[in-house]
Amino acid sequence: MNQSLQFDDRDRKILRLLEKDSRISNADLADAVGMSTSALWRRVRALEEAGVIERYGIVVNPKAMGFGFQAIVHVQLTRHDPEKIVDFIRAVENASEVQECFATTGQSDYHLRVICADLDHYNRFLEDFLFRLPAVASAQTNVVLRTIKDHGPVAPA
Repeated sequence: MNQSLQFDDRDRKILRLLEKDSRISNADLADAVGMSTSALWRRVRALEEAGVIERYGIVVNPKAMGFGFQAIVHVQLTRHDPEKIVDFIRAVENASEVQECFATTGQSDYHLRVICADLDHYNRFLEDFLFRLPAVASAQTNVVLRTIKDHGPVAPA
């Protein structure tokens, strides 16, 4: 949280409601929070300017788009050559299959969440993309069998 902003229960409620439905009208949001529309607009604007609200968007269902395969890939690098790491990061940022990438502590250097149409597509992703990156020493795949929780809210209850 931004330390310069003082969060109160209304702010938390605004954030919870916007995380649930970012298309809610300003009037409906103001009613739900118990504020005037102009006061609400100013508060939301302050949350945006402080960087608390980064962006608004939609959530697309990967299965509905034909992406039935999902995996968490644990990547270990050959060595931590800064130039190779930059190349790895750029490549991962541009790979449409990679939905998320985290630099982490522990046995693996990076964890990727990857979606593909099917296992064959994933195999091509590994062989034609990931294993061709000079920085990559190895990758371990954990196939996602089912999603228990996804897109959890950040705003505290």
